[in-house]
Formats: sequence, structure tokens, C-alpha cells
Amino acid sequence: MAPAPAFEEVYAELRRVAAARLAAEAPGQTLSATALVHEAYLRLVGAGDFADRTHLVATAAEVIRHILIDRARAKGRAKRGGGRTRLDLRHEIAVHELPPDDLLDLTDALDALATEDPAKAELVKLRFFGGLSVEDAAAALGVARATADRHWAYARAWLHDRLSSGE
Repeated sequence: MAPAPAFEEVYAELRRVAAARLAAEAPGQTLSATALVHEAYLRLVGAGDFADRTHLVATAAEVIRHILIDRARAKGRAKRGGGRTRLDLRHEIAVHELPPDDLLDLTDALDALATEDPAKAELVKLRFFGGLSVEDAAAALGVARATADRHWAYARAWLHDRLSSGE
């Protein structure tokens, strides 16, 4: 078994994910990609060892997701309202393409999916917030690529239905 990766080994990758997400934020954002990754690091300190690089990136991506959600909620943004763009899940979704209000709606829908099917919700988190490919997410979850493809198709359809219905 390979030694657990150090945070420094995935720093550049996490900074790229954070920068892409923050690029979608409104001008005047006070949080930089570097600060976001450092905040994630502070929350991960003492979290224990990570099995491999994918596990560390996936865990850090989840922490980044929570940081961004907490910030969006703290800013008091309206959960639903005019002037927002429709979230189209027919194509690949990317965290950097979502406005903060849509991110909150997606998070609520993802939490609902997690109660119904945690494995599919975890796959979405790895793909969406971690920037992992289907193949890498499948490896992180310990499932076959074909299973991950099926779960991804189902989760996208489920989330599209949930978000379209406004629940």
C-alpha cells in the first residue's frame, strides 16, 4: 500500500478546483482560491490519514463544498427568486458554472438524494465538487466504471426532476 498523500501533494489540484468555483462568484469576492484551500486545510487538520490521493481530494472537495455553502447562506441570499438562470443537468455540470443561489438549491436537492441513495449522492459530490472524472470517482467509491456511469445518469435525472419541480 502506498503511503498516504500529503496535503501539499494535491494543493495545486485543489487550488484549481477552488479557483474555478470562485470565478463564478460576483465581483468583489473577498475569498480567494488560496484562502478557500487554506480554510479547507484547517478543517482537515487532524482528520486522520487518507488512503490515497483520490480520497484526500474527495474529502477536501467536500470540505470546500461546505465552506462555499456556509458563505452563501451567511450572505443571506434568497433561496429562490427572480433573475436566476435555470440549471440544466442534461449536460455535464460544473461547480464553477453555478450562481450561489443555484448552488444552495443543488445542495438541498443533493441532501435529499443522499437520504434516498447515499452512493449516488456521493458520486455527484465527487464529480461536481471534487472535479473527478467518472473513472476516478468510481475508483474512489470502489465501484465499476459501468456502475458509476449508471449512478451518474440516474443522479443527474433525479436532480433535474427535483430542481425542476421546485421542491
